[in-house]
Amino acid sequence: MSSTVSSLPPLEFEGCNYFRQRIILSLLSGRAIRIINIRTDEADPGLVDYEVAFLKLIDRVTNGTNATIGYTGSSVTFRPGALIGGKLEFDCGVSRGIGYFLEPIITLAPFCKKPTVITLTGITNSDNDLCVDTIRTVMLPTLIRFGIEDGLEMKINRRGAPPLGGGEVFFRCLPVKALKAVDFSDAGRIKRIRGIAYSARMSPAHASRSIEAARSLLNKFIPDVYIYADHYSGRKAKKTAATTALGEIAAAEAGLSPGYGISLVAESTTGALLSAESCGAAGEPPEELGLRVARLLYSAIDKGGICDALFQNLHLLLVTLSPEDVSRLRFGKLTPYTIQYLQDLKEFFGIVFKLKADNESRTVLLSAMGIGFTNVHRKID
Repeated sequence: MSSTVSSLPPLEFEGCNYFRQRIILSLLSGRAIRIINIRTDEADPGLVDYEVAFLKLIDRVTNGTNATIGYTGSSVTFRPGALIGGKLEFDCGVSRGIGYFLEPIITLAPFCKKPTVITLTGITNSDNDLCVDTIRTVMLPTLIRFGIEDGLEMKINRRGAPPLGGGEVFFRCLPVKALKAVDFSDAGRIKRIRGIAYSARMSPAHASRSIEAARSLLNKFIPDVYIYADHYSGRKAKKTAATTALGEIAAAEAGLSPGYGISLVAESTTGALLSAESCGAAGEPPEELGLRVARLLYSAIDKGGICDALFQNLHLLLVTLSPEDVSRLRFGKLTPYTIQYLQDLKEFFGIVFKLKADNESRTVLLSAMGIGFTNVHRKID
């Protein structure tokens, strides 16, 4: 980070919302931040355990980072250090899913000094956070589109459902020097739907029944639908044939709690990826889960754009860090989270996206010139 940026006063924010987002932007911009009034209106104010754990994880992948938590825990002053990466293991606990911690690590890993090789343990699939299947099938291909592909690997070694978890995920990413600008203004037409339905420590019929229900609805839209069944029996897994170009996903064993769920991804002719996911609720028949997630995918497709709402912020960040050339994105309806993210990008990087509504497709075309972010710390072998 430049001395000019590090000498600026911390940016100040209020409340617990967008906590991870602002820590990530602080690290990438080199700008210190101060967050105040964290849950001051609640009976138990201040940071919660998973937010403290997140700061500990950030400390382990950086060098020189300083996070000072106030006496009551309701304020944090964060001064970013250098992104280092490296090889480590981290227990995510069971308060939040592995996705809560893996999302920011995947975002930061390409800009570290050394390769990031990390094994995370905890809950792999829950409705509170992105499940690891959707991260693997949507987030990683998005990185590839922006030029992050060498050494990119992710494996689900163990499934871990709530409440006890016991799952394990391996992730590896090599640093890159710079990203690529993209023109992703054409969402294309949906050409196929892929998915995975998993069951752990329970009958494999749960996955099969949810697949049949989802297919009964999805095949009315498109014939090319394939959903893998991924079953884990006890601590020793039954290996299936479910593999993809991004690595094996089924040579794993079950975690400590029973559970099942389904993750779906629709791919367009231009490479747009729209996803939907959910875990089976207590007492919910597998058929209802399959139909519910299929309807969620229909909703994402209907909203249009090159990604669903969960991945709008990732595209915006990668465009921001792209070379000094114009990149274009087409989104469906902007969520409040995305609108706040656009405001935060302006605060940290001074970048402003141009927005143009397309009333015919009910989408929004966003364009901006990247800041030309260069990973000056990348270790050259």
